[in-house]
Amino acid sequence: MLRKEDFIYFGKFTKPHGTKGEIGIAGEGFLLGEDCDFIACDIDGILVPFFIEESRTKNNDTIIVKLERINDAESVRFLTNRATYIPREWVDEEEHFTWNYFVGFTAEDEEVGTLGEVTAVDDSTINTLFVVEYNGEEILIPASEDIITNIDHEERTITFQLPEGLINI
Repeated sequence: MLRKEDFIYFGKFTKPHGTKGEIGIAGEGFLLGEDCDFIACDIDGILVPFFIEESRTKNNDTIIVKLERINDAESVRFLTNRATYIPREWVDEEEHFTWNYFVGFTAEDEEVGTLGEVTAVDDSTINTLFVVEYNGEEILIPASEDIITNIDHEERTITFQLPEGLINI
């Protein structure tokens, strides 16, 4: 069984590309190297491997992949908008992570303690925000190096020194 902690967020499947079973992946700027023979997809909370027959770059943030045993647009359509992951060993995390790298990390505050899991990154505005599940509600935390005090890649935690009152907004 694939363990999520052994993987790093790569991007999301976009839509089918063409009619031969290819699909786009809007990625985080990582390139799929020659060592990358599969990509994992989160399906109902379980990472499922999909082996790659071919891949090519479409633009700066999108690649097109042809997955083994998927040969038409209808067969690949069920993957649309699903998160994809690649093994951590394929990425130099210290040099190549983006804010989306922290999806799945546990967010902590120096004063409050554990807040919850980073479930998404909102980059729809000029200020990128972490979406964190806290006490059954979503809170937004600025993705800013100014308030991040520690990142533990092994334990997958990110610690903040949050401004007073931010959690109560």
